[in-house]
Amino acid sequence: MIPTAFLDRMKAMLGAEYEDFLASLDGPQYRALRVNTTKISVEQFLAKVPFQVQPVPWTDNGFYYDESQRPGKSSLHEAGVYYIQEPSAMAPVMFLEPQPGERILDLCAAPGGKSTQIGAKMNGQGILVCNEIHPARAKILSENIERMGIAHAIVTNETPERLAQMFGGYFDKVLVDAPCSGEGMFRKEDAAGQEWSLDNVRLCADRQDEVLDQAAKMLRIGGRMVYSTCTFAPLEDEGAVARFLERHPDFEIVKVKIPEGFTPGRGDWAVSFGGVTKAPEEIDCTMRLMPHRLKGEGHYLAVLKRKGDEEGNARSKVSMEKSLSCKDVKEYVEFAKETFTDERLYGEGVFLKFGDQLYLGPNEMPSLRGLKVLRPGLHLGTIKKNRFEPSHALALVMKPEDARVTVDRAMDSLEVKQYLSGQTLLAEDDSRKGWCLVCVEGLSIGWGKLASGIVKNHYPKGLRKYL
Repeated sequence: MIPTAFLDRMKAMLGAEYEDFLASLDGPQYRALRVNTTKISVEQFLAKVPFQVQPVPWTDNGFYYDESQRPGKSSLHEAGVYYIQEPSAMAPVMFLEPQPGERILDLCAAPGGKSTQIGAKMNGQGILVCNEIHPARAKILSENIERMGIAHAIVTNETPERLAQMFGGYFDKVLVDAPCSGEGMFRKEDAAGQEWSLDNVRLCADRQDEVLDQAAKMLRIGGRMVYSTCTFAPLEDEGAVARFLERHPDFEIVKVKIPEGFTPGRGDWAVSFGGVTKAPEEIDCTMRLMPHRLKGEGHYLAVLKRKGDEEGNARSKVSMEKSLSCKDVKEYVEFAKETFTDERLYGEGVFLKFGDQLYLGPNEMPSLRGLKVLRPGLHLGTIKKNRFEPSHALALVMKPEDARVTVDRAMDSLEVKQYLSGQTLLAEDDSRKGWCLVCVEGLSIGWGKLASGIVKNHYPKGLRKYL
C-alpha cells in the first residue's frame, strides 16, 4: 500500500539508510499514553496503573504500553487520567515549553492530544485557545478537552484568517501542528498510503504556507512558535520553514538541543526536494523523528521565534469579555454552597451564559463575539427553574476534597462498571442527600445524586459503556 513515488523519493533522500527505513515501515507500531498531570502525578499513576509501561524518552510523562493491554477500556481512561497518544506526537509540546499564566494558541488542534498536553503544562493558569477548522473534528477536540479536565481552554471552530483578524500579536506561544500529507503515518494507518499523491504533497505545502502566515500575525514580539508535521516530505518540512523565513525575516529558528534518537533537519533536502533555492544554516536545528532511529512514527518539528524583546512592545489590544454578576448566577452560587467544601471554588473567572448553559471562562478572557465557539471555558452546568444541574465537565475538573460528599470505588470493581453503564449505586451512608462526586480510587469520574442510600446515576448517556 506504500506508493512507489514516495519510496523513490525516500531512497534518494536517505541513501545508505534507506533499507533500514524501509524495514521499519514493516516493523511494529509503538503505542503510548501520556499521564494527565492535572489529575494525577506520574508517581501516583505508576502506583495505580494495572498494566506494564515503559517511559517515552523525550517526554516527562509519556509511557509505552503493549497493544494487548487495552488501556482505553480502563475506568482510569474515562476519568481522564491519561490520553492515548502516538509517542512521536508528544514531542512538539515539549519544545513549545508552555508555562502557567501564558496566552497560548493551538491553531490546528483536533483531536486534542497536544492541546490537552499544553493545558496540563499550564496548570489551569492563563488562556489556551484550541482551534479546529473542521466542525466534526472540533467537536471531538472539545470532548477530549472535557475528559481531560482542562478548565481554562477555549475551543473555537474557525479559519486561521478569522482568528488572525481578532488576535494580532496576542499570543505568547503558538503551536502549528499543520495538516499534512501524513507520510509518517503509513505504518499506522493504511488510509494514509491510499490517499497519498505528489499533488497532495504540493497542496499540503501550499496550505501550510498560508496557515503559517496567519499564525505569525498572532504571535507577540519575542514569542515562540513550534511548527510540526507527521510527514517526511521536505516540501512540507524543511522547505516550509525555509519559505516561511524568506517571507518573514522578523522570525528566526531557535537553536535547541536535539534529543538522542532525533535527527537534525537537512538544508540539502530543502533545496533538492523542498522547493527552495537556499536554506538557512540553522535548519539543522530543526529536527526529524525517523521510525528507523527511534520508537515512534515519522514527525518533523521546528522551533521559531519572532525577533525582538517584548519589553517596551505593547501587545495588540483585544477587548475583554464581561462577567455576569453573582446575582445573575444565583442558582449556581446556591449549588456551590451546598456541594463544594469551599463555595469560592470554581468561582474565579468570567461567568458566561448561553441560553440556560453556564460557563466559567479564564481571567482576562478575550471577547469571542463573532467567532464560532464550541467551549468558552469550563462548562459549569445548566440553570433550570430555581435550581442548577452540574455538568459532566465540572465533575472531571474536581478533586474529591472539593466535594462535601463523594462516593469512591475501585477501578476494576463491578460497581464502577455498573456506574459507567448508567446503573445506580448503593451509598454507605443513607442519611445524606443531594449531589455527590463519584470517584474511582480518588479520581473524579462523574456526578451522582443521593437519596435514601441510593446514588442516582448522572453519567452522560452519550458516554455510557460496558468496560
